[in-house]
Amino acid sequence: MSLETVVEDVRDEARERAKEIRADAEERADDLLEEAEADAEQTLEQAEADAEREIAQEREQKLSSAKLEAKQMRLEARRDALQRVREQVEERIAELDGDEREELTRELLDAAAAEFEDGSDVRVYARASDEGLVSDILDDYDGYEYAGEHDCLGGVVVESETSRVRVNNTFDSVLASVWENNLKEISARLFDEEQ
Repeated sequence: MSLETVVEDVRDEARERAKEIRADAEERADDLLEEAEADAEQTLEQAEADAEREIAQEREQKLSSAKLEAKQMRLEARRDALQRVREQVEERIAELDGDEREELTRELLDAAAAEFEDGSDVRVYARASDEGLVSDILDDYDGYEYAGEHDCLGGVVVESETSRVRVNNTFDSVLASVWENNLKEISARLFDEEQ
């Protein structure tokens, strides 16, 4: 066997070995590429799922926030409407006159008088424009005198130093009590709600 033949055999063997190494490398590269593509696909699917979840969560938060804001706006509108109704009621009460005003003032004074002993010196305060009306009514009460003005829609504030009692029987106090006790019903009627 000649040297050339040995060299040629070594070269052939080296070529075969190189082919095998190249084939293994290509196979390994294909496997790595498949793995990388699978990882990329999985990463993409996970990113899409995360994005969808985040979008759904953000949508839910915005929807919840919008519902809360709408509810707050409705409540504010209701408060405003109730306030306007109350102001209209106050205006109508303040405008009461004649026999109706006298009758209501007399009833409030009678109710207050029940809190005081006979013969007490009792001072009565009323709305400035009701001074004449209250003074005329007080002619029927012994020991009662008009003592001055009280800022109110009408009615009376009655007090006595001897008994240290003060009774606020103004239209304002009656309205406040009636309003508070019936606010739920007033609101239901105003906004067509079932009770």
